Amino acid sequence: MKRIALFIGILLFSACSSTRFVDSWKNQEITSFEPKKMLVIGMTDNLTARKIFEEKLKNAFVLRNIYAVESTGIIDGTFTTSKKSEEEIDEMIKKLAKQGFDTVVITSVKGVDERVDYHTEYYPSIGYRWSRFGRYYYWYQDIYYAPQYYNSYKVYNVETVIYNINEDDTKSLIWVGALNLVDPQTITSTINDYVDKIIKQLEREKLIKEL
Repeated sequence: MKRIALFIGILLFSACSSTRFVDSWKNQEITSFEPKKMLVIGMTDNLTARKIFEEKLKNAFVLRNIYAVESTGIIDGTFTTSKKSEEEIDEMIKKLAKQGFDTVVITSVKGVDERVDYHTEYYPSIGYRWSRFGRYYYWYQDIYYAPQYYNSYKVYNVETVIYNINEDDTKSLIWVGALNLVDPQTITSTINDYVDKIIKQLEREKLIKEL
């Protein structure tokens, strides 16, 4: 649960942020994707990040004529305060189905990588063609003396998964998309970038219509 709580935008960083698409998987048995009622879930205990993310992704689906709803108004807050058994989760899914939901889009952080970059301004333009060891050592000795030589940052491995929760349909897993959030700065800008990447990929794979 603690790892999941590291969802989009919880920490602020000073370096430039970006969202990078990594990979996706689509159920090839799915010939058409026409959800009647979709639930959007952001798995985090940061209520602000969750609300902003769910609203942004929901609005993106609504713009494409997909009836989507944020989970913050559907799943009781007490449900997320403790770890649930598979039976309890199945019971929640049944309740969602009774409310007319047939599709769930859920996003969570799968892990966090620590990365280190070298600042490019320390590298001379003449490249790696050195004639003398002394010259090489002269250019790169800042590794020892300049704390700015290294730039440490974090990469959040985030996954969005689409499920069909209709009991009459055995093709439950529809789509999985993996993205990396590189040094996120603010909640809003990071979420906007992430949602944009997810929607565009779903359009490319013909799961949703382009505007």
